[in-house]
Amino acid sequence: MTQTNANNCILRDPCRTSTDPTVCTRLCPHFIALHGASGTGGRVGAAGIPADYRQVTVASSVARADQAKAYAIVDAYVATFERQFSDDPIDRIKSLYLYSREPGTGKTTTAAAIANTYLIAHYIGSLQRNRRPLERPVYFLDVNEWQTAFNAFNRPRVPDHIAEPASAAYYRALAIAQEVPFLVADDIGVRDATDAFRGDLHAIINARVTNRLPTVYTSNVPIEELAQVFDARLADRVRDQCAVVPFVGESKRGIRK
Repeated sequence: MTQTNANNCILRDPCRTSTDPTVCTRLCPHFIALHGASGTGGRVGAAGIPADYRQVTVASSVARADQAKAYAIVDAYVATFERQFSDDPIDRIKSLYLYSREPGTGKTTTAAAIANTYLIAHYIGSLQRNRRPLERPVYFLDVNEWQTAFNAFNRPRVPDHIAEPASAAYYRALAIAQEVPFLVADDIGVRDATDAFRGDLHAIINARVTNRLPTVYTSNVPIEELAQVFDARLADRVRDQCAVVPFVGESKRGIRK
């Protein structure tokens, strides 16, 4: 039996032809628009979502089974994604703060699932309204990875061939994160950060709050304690128009398949 390309495409659930092998192929224009001709590019590639999470949606997330209360909130949240097409400021999409003290409880999986679900809503909703979907409506910022890039070009005597690419990638991510319509800021509770790095992270959050752009944060730090990690002003910015979603239980890393 001929297989379709549905398993490789995040549009497989809403797509009416995902079970038709004559239509659902890697040559489908919608697959190429979302994933690129190579399957690793397109709008999903531009979003920067880690490879392990590029196919997960809120409906398919493996974290759902262990985090029923959290997903009740998440389900209600993604139902507001149609608001991205509204011009009424009252209809803004708010932000979420996914929190658990323990790592490995499904926060990153869920944040990526939310981002993919937003991307699907944006792509389909844009086509339904005869609009061209944005090339990057969503961006996933791994804050720890971003800080590593910062450190790579700010240490003493870093060779140019290391410092220059790290610097370029860092400032590119900074610019994207400030302006993209929907952002995931993964693991925001970084510690041992320099004032300069904190300042850049604050610039992202401040720009997004000021421009009413929704952000999904993940963190092992309670939102009430963010002032101890950053400062009171940054913590207040994160809390503004942001719902806290608690994740429970112990780490499932190394258990889930």
